[in-house]
Amino acid sequence: MQRTSSTLTRRKLSLAIAGILAASSGYSTLLYAADPAATPPLPAETPTNSANTVVITAPERLKSARTELLPNIGTTVYSVDKHMIDSLGQGDSTPFDDVLLRMPGVVQDSKASGSLHIRDDHGNVQYRINGVELPEGISGFGQAVDTRFIDNIDFVTGALPAQYGLRTAGIIDIQTKEGSVEPGGRIGMLIGSNHYVEPSAEVFGSRGAFNYYLSGSYLQNSIGIENPTASKNPIHDDTHQTKSFGNLSYYLNDDSRISLLFGTYDGKFQIPNNPNQTAQYSLTGYSDLTTGFNSVPSSSLNERQNEENRFMVLSYQKTLGNLNFQISGYHQYSETLYTPDVAGDLIYNGIAAQAMRNSSSNGLQFDTSYKLNAQHTVRGGFAYNRQDTESNNSSQVFPIANGVTSADPVTIIDNSSKTGTTGSFYMQDQWTITKALTFNYGARYDQVSAFIQEHQWSPRLNLAFKATEDTALHAGYSRYFTPPSQELLSQNSIDKYAGTTGAANVPTSDPVKAERTNYFDMGISHKVNAQLSVTADVYYKQITNLLDEGQFGQALILSPFNYAKGYAKGLELSAIYNEKNWGGFLNLSAQKAQGTDIISGQATFGPDELAYIANHYVYLDHDQTFSISGGANTKLGDYKLSGDFIYGSGLRNTPTGGAPNSASLPDYITFNSNITRTWKDTAIGSIEGRIALLNIFDRSYELRDGTGIGVGAPQYGARRTLFVGMSTSF
Repeated sequence: MQRTSSTLTRRKLSLAIAGILAASSGYSTLLYAADPAATPPLPAETPTNSANTVVITAPERLKSARTELLPNIGTTVYSVDKHMIDSLGQGDSTPFDDVLLRMPGVVQDSKASGSLHIRDDHGNVQYRINGVELPEGISGFGQAVDTRFIDNIDFVTGALPAQYGLRTAGIIDIQTKEGSVEPGGRIGMLIGSNHYVEPSAEVFGSRGAFNYYLSGSYLQNSIGIENPTASKNPIHDDTHQTKSFGNLSYYLNDDSRISLLFGTYDGKFQIPNNPNQTAQYSLTGYSDLTTGFNSVPSSSLNERQNEENRFMVLSYQKTLGNLNFQISGYHQYSETLYTPDVAGDLIYNGIAAQAMRNSSSNGLQFDTSYKLNAQHTVRGGFAYNRQDTESNNSSQVFPIANGVTSADPVTIIDNSSKTGTTGSFYMQDQWTITKALTFNYGARYDQVSAFIQEHQWSPRLNLAFKATEDTALHAGYSRYFTPPSQELLSQNSIDKYAGTTGAANVPTSDPVKAERTNYFDMGISHKVNAQLSVTADVYYKQITNLLDEGQFGQALILSPFNYAKGYAKGLELSAIYNEKNWGGFLNLSAQKAQGTDIISGQATFGPDELAYIANHYVYLDHDQTFSISGGANTKLGDYKLSGDFIYGSGLRNTPTGGAPNSASLPDYITFNSNITRTWKDTAIGSIEGRIALLNIFDRSYELRDGTGIGVGAPQYGARRTLFVGMSTSF
């Protein structure tokens, strides 16, 4: 790709992991970021001059410069653009985590257990918006992302270069939509099964040097959280969610800009009920004279959870010839509030706890690159984050005296707060040894001071080799340092609950430690012909203080803990095929992850469970041996048809009388289809109609059965769902 100071030869490089691109958007390929000359594609609306070259305007110049700050040399990169998202059943209303499920190495889970897992990790996902890293949030940042504001996603895994740290299982780098010279917008409505209603709107444009993009949506349905039963219609599972996003930019000149990003998310959830459960305790005023327990049915409970997420990022970006840099300050606030059904939670669980967690983060991030010469580009940067977390718990429990449980509860207040900081620094050099061989080497330093005080120097080595025009190889080693999420930790006092139904089975709970990992990765990509590309990637992780998370109460709030040591390994295969009017993709992943000896957070486990794990390697609860996804699309005139499937061999569970996580749930497969029709140049703009059917064959499948290490309750995948939508662009 040839580049001058003012022009760029146009090259259509549409990076698509799923390969489900509309036929009109050109071909797609999966690209390892092994070619240092690879530059992101220019927007379709980029103007050209009479010499058939593309004139680089300030937005394109700075967007390209921002990408060059954070290259992905020697890693595995899958990319998704707007066309691929539009080919999914719900289009740009697709939940963000569902978009990621079409990536190799991503495993489906329930919302209560983290929604998805990348390369056998629990959480440990780094979200970046326009290059700026944001904290994950208490309920997971992916829940707060509105898919419609995405222009492109780079999904980065493997042995990561030095610019990436702390959260390293997968990097979700989102490039957002921006304003354009011509103002416009989009209004849409999607309705579906389970009382699904989602209106949305977008507006964009520019005024001189000022560009703007704004979007918002509202969602309501009656299946907000996975159903704990196999029935089609869950009981008490309504949700109401609102999302908003803004991207404002002011171009000081052709080489610098100031940008403001902001987003909000508010989610209100009913916790779904599991009927016909057996009461465990008696509560004064609710006793049934026949059974000795209460007469409140489990189908009538009213547990609820509210979630909030806010973020704001102010950035200054500048390019000065061979020097590029961006400095950003950000603020994020996240809060989760669980409200129990006091009588019901006491009767069925022996504890009714109102739990509130909030986290406020403020940070600064700086990234820079400097091209020394044709062979060396040096990059470096730093990041600092200050986080204030608060955990407030008001629990009603039954006292136990002389082995007799009272029927009159008492209240225990268990509040805590913490201020913590993290600091990071990195340096690296991209050494272009030959035109075909690139070596990226560097190191980073991370330190955390919160519930723990730890630090680590981490070397990073990445090699990328372009064997032929059609074949690229990469290999890498990275040392990782992953502290536990401060927002998920608290200083709960075990002693306060002694002698009550809320007492811990094990009176010990050591602090959660930072995970330390040696990560090895290698892969190959090959373009078989103009239509077919294939890739393969293998990895191995050697882990000390392996971090995992579990749901140990009624609230959908995860709690971290450590295994003393563990490992994870896997193989990922992918194939993408595209012709003029149709395309397809197929991904297959095989993986295995185990750990031994739980060394922190022991109070949430049973003594027999701890004793077994102390002397045996056990599967992690989120381990799934095989995961397969695939799909195809075609275009017939103004119609676009697409379909895809997701297969899983089943997450782990604990059989009756068996060892922890020694079995797996039954395998499952779901098929989805989608058809869209476009009417162009109507009186109200371009109109798109959509009909989608998810889980076509109405298969009932269980994601969790309520057993296993850190698993709170059973959850089933959604049954057959119909969606009908209409949108207009103007």
